[in-house]
Amino acid sequence: MKICFLDNSNISYTANNLNSIDIRGAENVVINLSQELVKFKNDVDVFNNGSASCNINDVRWNNIKNINKDIVYDVAFTNNDIRLFDKIRAKKYVAFSHSIQSLEKFIRKGQLFSYLKYKPKIILLGNYHNKNRNFLLKIFGAINLQWAVDPIFLNSSLDETMIENRAIFTSRRDRNLNILIRIWKEKVFKKNESIKLFCTPSDLIDNNFNIFSRDFDDKKSMVKDMLKSKVLLVPGHKGELFCIAAEEARELCIPIITLGLGSLSERVEHGVTGFVAKNEDEFADFTLQIFSDYNLWKKLRNNLLQLRGTRKWQTVASNLIKQL
Repeated sequence: MKICFLDNSNISYTANNLNSIDIRGAENVVINLSQELVKFKNDVDVFNNGSASCNINDVRWNNIKNINKDIVYDVAFTNNDIRLFDKIRAKKYVAFSHSIQSLEKFIRKGQLFSYLKYKPKIILLGNYHNKNRNFLLKIFGAINLQWAVDPIFLNSSLDETMIENRAIFTSRRDRNLNILIRIWKEKVFKKNESIKLFCTPSDLIDNNFNIFSRDFDDKKSMVKDMLKSKVLLVPGHKGELFCIAAEEARELCIPIITLGLGSLSERVEHGVTGFVAKNEDEFADFTLQIFSDYNLWKKLRNNLLQLRGTRKWQTVASNLIKQL
């Protein structure tokens, strides 16, 4: 098949930028899916706001202003903005949705006319995503997928001797980091002052409570920090449709404690890969247990080790092709 990806985000990127801190979940999906679809003998173009044209692993990267409308694609994917379909010709249209969007907001963002014109299938990432997308905004069909993680997480060596008495938070700071820090200060640190929390850089960080900034350089630095961590603490957020941070921790066999906000209740199997707390007190209690009970932590880690490598982008691409 002849396939194209359309992305009008302000980030200039290609597959060579995969490990950059500038690459978010949406760009991550385009990079990984495009590379895997080529391996299935598809012809793939990516059009975004990149500054130069190039070919990387048989995927052609071009500026979105340089689209040739004489070409007819079998499938066109758009990253969030359905209006981008105006720029190309295709037999099938598919839209990625990376945010909760009400019908009112969908209309206000100017998406409705293009949606009705091109009738795209919508990619849904789980029950939470499906439940929170208005039924009118998926009437032309849906594709059910779960994302995978970058090769750097799949290929990293695990060494239990590297793990320190620390927790980590790797989501964006606006994903309820303030809730996590409040719980840490009021309910965790007061009961165990020997443990540390490393977070995405924020003005909320307070060394007096053993809260520190994690290395914020590239994904290699993040993986290095994660491999030293005993647990991922991530409350969740209503805007999280999948939470790639939780999937990254899962692949590095780091147990997760969450309040289950947004899709996080789907990312963690309670008592198997971590804990889904019912409230902030329970969140704090689970955190303290992880650090005080080695056997509990080891049980969770062993469960995660058995799951490691079971979700790969190759599988995601194969599932996508079957549902087109």
